[in-house]
Parts: sequence; C-alpha cells; structure tokens
Amino acid sequence: MSKVHVVDRLLENMDNMHELGRQRAFELGNPFYAQFEEDGDYWRKELPNGEKFLVTIEVITDENDMPIHINDHIVKSLNDR
Repeated sequence: MSKVHVVDRLLENMDNMHELGRQRAFELGNPFYAQFEEDGDYWRKELPNGEKFLVTIEVITDENDMPIHINDHIVKSLNDR
C-alpha cells in the first residue's frame, strides 16, 4: 500500500521526471542530457561534478533501433554563466 502511495505522489507532479533522470544518470556515473527551449537546437550536458555545456548530439543505435551510445560535440561551456 505504501508503494502505491509513493507512485501516485510521483505521478501527480510530472515536473520531477527531469530531476529523477538526472539523479539516475549521475548514480551510474553518466552525464545527463536535456533540451531546454532557451537553448534552441542544442542540448545541455551536465556532468556529475556539476560542469555544464551546450552540445550537439548524435545518438548511435543498434540493429533494433535501441540507443547504445551518444556522441556529443561541445559548442559552449555554461560554467561561466
């Protein structure tokens, strides 16, 4: 019963999905990528140490069209903002 309550609470506010994905990426030691309207066609890349960059990305997929790797190219550092 307690688990259902937690799930219901999480689903009430879908704005937290961004933060949950970020937290999980960092737990795995991976960078976190997200798109924001103010960044245009670029993606934001945040590293577990807090560094942030604007990047372009290329998603590499396997034969089943499942993502297996992300190649990114840094356009600009956001650490000096």
